[in-house]
Amino acid sequence: MITKEFPGKIYVIHAESGYDYHEERLIELFKKFDLIFEFVLDGSPSKFTPDLLGKYFVPNILDKFSQGGISCTLNHFFAFERLINSGEKFGLIFENDPFFLGDFNTKLNKLLPEINNLEPGFIVSLENTTLTFPSYSQTKRNQLLYKANRGRMAGAYLIDKEGAKAAIKYLNTNKCGFIIDWFHNEMIKNNVLKMYWAHPPLVEQGSHNGFLSSTISSKNKSLKRRIAWIARKMVKQNLGRLGKQRRIID
Repeated sequence: MITKEFPGKIYVIHAESGYDYHEERLIELFKKFDLIFEFVLDGSPSKFTPDLLGKYFVPNILDKFSQGGISCTLNHFFAFERLINSGEKFGLIFENDPFFLGDFNTKLNKLLPEINNLEPGFIVSLENTTLTFPSYSQTKRNQLLYKANRGRMAGAYLIDKEGAKAAIKYLNTNKCGFIIDWFHNEMIKNNVLKMYWAHPPLVEQGSHNGFLSSTISSKNKSLKRRIAWIARKMVKQNLGRLGKQRRIID
C-alpha cells in the first residue's frame, strides 16, 4: 500500500459498460499494489439529463464535445465531490487506463513530504501523457515537485480537499465549457488552483502509450502506436530536456 498514514482516497474514472477488460485489469493492478479504490461512473451518458448537465456545464455542451468526453469530465467532478464529502485530505484520481512507471507506492511516498508542505488548493500531475518534462537546468537535486502554469492532461493526479472545494465552487458560478484537461488549465489560469508536476512521472496512460484503447478516443491499441510512443518518449526525455520547459515556473 502507499502508507497506512496516507490521508487519501483513490477514485478511478470509468465507463458504465463496454470496457470489461479495462475493469479487470484495474482490479488486478491495484490489488498487486495493495491499493483500495472506488470506481466513479455516475456520470455515464445513460444518466444525462438537462438538469444534471446544466448544473456543471455551459448550455449545448454536447454540441461541442462527445458524450464520452463529457461523461469523463462529469465523473471527475463527482470524484471531487466524493473527496469533499469524505474524511480524507487528498484524492488520487485516475482515468481507467493507468500504467505505473515502476513502484507506484514507493514513488508516491517519496512525494508526500513535498505535497504536505504545499499551500492548500492544488493539483499534482503524476503522468507523462503530454511528454513534457522539466529541463535539465530546471530540475533540482532532491526536488520532485515543480510548479507549472499548465497541466499534463487528467489521466492521473492528486488533488487536495481544498482544491476540490475550490473547483466545485468555481463550477457554481463558471460552468464548464470544456473537457476536464482544458478545464484544469482554465482553473490554473484563473488562480483557482495551483498546478505542480511530479518529476519523474509516476504514471502513463495506456490509451496514449499504445497498450490500450481509450473510453473516449477512436485510437485503438496497436504495435505501431506503441513503437511511435516509445520513440517520442525517448526524444522528449533526453533531447527535449535540453531547452527550458516554458510551462514550468522558475
